[in-house]
Amino acid sequence: MDNRPSPPDSPASCAPSPCSAADSLAHSFATSYAGVVAFIAVASEGNFAKAGDRLGIGRSAVSRSVQKLEDQLGTRLFVRTTRSTSLTREGERFYEKCHAGVERIVQALDDMRELRQGPPSGRLRVCSTVGFGRKVVAPLLSGFQAAYPGISVELVLDDGVTDFTTDRIDVSFRNGRMEDSQVIAKQLIPMQMHVCAAPAYVAMHGLPQDIDELAGHRCVDFRLASGRVYEWEFKVGGQMRKFAPRAMLTFNDADLVLQAVLGGQGIAQMAGYQISDHLRAGSLVACLPQYAPDDRGHYICYLSRDHLPGRMRVFIDYMTTHIRALDLQTLDSFLPKQG
Repeated sequence: MDNRPSPPDSPASCAPSPCSAADSLAHSFATSYAGVVAFIAVASEGNFAKAGDRLGIGRSAVSRSVQKLEDQLGTRLFVRTTRSTSLTREGERFYEKCHAGVERIVQALDDMRELRQGPPSGRLRVCSTVGFGRKVVAPLLSGFQAAYPGISVELVLDDGVTDFTTDRIDVSFRNGRMEDSQVIAKQLIPMQMHVCAAPAYVAMHGLPQDIDELAGHRCVDFRLASGRVYEWEFKVGGQMRKFAPRAMLTFNDADLVLQAVLGGQGIAQMAGYQISDHLRAGSLVACLPQYAPDDRGHYICYLSRDHLPGRMRVFIDYMTTHIRALDLQTLDSFLPKQG
């Protein structure tokens, strides 16, 4: 018998890529999908009990699935104590590699279920900046749910940066400039910014005719979620110019800034959606329109996915149509002419 190995081009030899692909596929098939799902749930929720609640099974069933997965992988994925559950370094790496794939599978299943069952249904977790969420998004939810009664919506108000994966956010409303290439950002309307004051303040202190005159006024400022105080922005000669006021009052809530200005306590730069109604009513007066920045927007954002679930598609379309139909712009007719 000839026991010599087959030459590289012999049909008996196995090319590296097909064999390795087959081995990988076989190993993946042998690994419990239920164990991977249980692992993702525990990693997301932070403990086995909450993961069980999310999956609709008992804590012990989750623990058994994860244990089986660890045995199959030959790797410890969690550090468990009586008080906490945390990922090992191997667990962190495994989560990073597999959670996106599981999410895609879940989305595909949801999409097929929606096609089979009819009208869009399910749960949406939506995040928005606090001011825009209160003023614009929340009032539109009743109309959306009347149109799509099978969809439940949880609205989270947060001025911080949205983490779609960790916070399990489906859709987010963001303001300003979008520079994150990892998400799809669809502009709803431009974000107009204007310096405003109440008539009572104007009668006592007047209005600035130039940016340099702002230093002589009582300014009301906004502290961002990052902890940094918002710098007022202007466009001068085609270039951005920032102004950091010495504020008499500072709030970390945009509505409180508005209320202070309406009360005649000072002057502030605010977004058009906040002040448009007050400009029409005459309870606010705007100034320095010739320096208003024009590169900001209000955006509806979501992760870049090839197949959006029906509930997300109809929500994005509904909000886009209805927000654009709102009269939120600070029209030139409401702004004083500057000499």
